[in-house]
Amino acid sequence: MKCDICRKKIETTFLNKIIGTRIRDSKGKKRAVCNECQKKHPGEELRKKL
Repeated sequence: MKCDICRKKIETTFLNKIIGTRIRDSKGKKRAVCNECQKKHPGEELRKKL
């Protein structure tokens, strides 16, 4: 799976869960975001970029 902001590959755990989070965009779709993008941008800014 790739981050929807920076397009880098998101690592997964042994249970195939992503190391990051999923954020709903303005249309209600869930988008994957990596830990690095979460640290760089606040929550509202992430939603605007998606």
